[in-house]
Amino acid sequence: MAGATVVLGGIVGIGVGIPAILSLVPTEAIIAGSKGLWPLNVADIKQLQASTETPIKINFTHHIKDGYVEMDEPEYVWGMKLGQDGMAKLQAARPDLPDLKVVATGISPYPAVVMGFMMFSSICPHLGCKPLWQPSMQKFACPCHGSQFTKYGEHVAGPAPRGLDPLPIEETSGIAKITWIRYKQGEPTRIVVSYS
Repeated sequence: MAGATVVLGGIVGIGVGIPAILSLVPTEAIIAGSKGLWPLNVADIKQLQASTETPIKINFTHHIKDGYVEMDEPEYVWGMKLGQDGMAKLQAARPDLPDLKVVATGISPYPAVVMGFMMFSSICPHLGCKPLWQPSMQKFACPCHGSQFTKYGEHVAGPAPRGLDPLPIEETSGIAKITWIRYKQGEPTRIVVSYS
């Protein structure tokens, strides 16, 4: 009886211990430097090229791997093609982007604009709500706490501590690929929480 108790206890211990240990191992989504690039499809590129100086919503599926759980989660970014004087306007509106580069703790600086496109995270830097583009206001407006941002992501109203976060875009053979980065909320500086 004692031997059977020890054997059954060991089996239960292994069954509980393995998932517990795996949950402590850093996953792809939180290892600094790991990247999951997703390419813009032809329809996205056409939409961006047609919407000069007007932000558009670009949907994608975000693959999450956390310990032993994997799932796909719908996500989106805001993209915009800059017009002829868009770079100068962006530079004037966003002094937090020196030389039009995004500077953040935990990542190398990257250009805010590639191929004439700029992509913004859909996450408000205040508490993580989803600001929406309001054509009537010509601003992004956060439905949770009233933060507002210009089309260049400049913070103009509300409690958000910084402007919208530009995301890295890479161009290879004419194909644009975007890296999804989650930054720490509630901070005036950008601190990388995770890549994917």
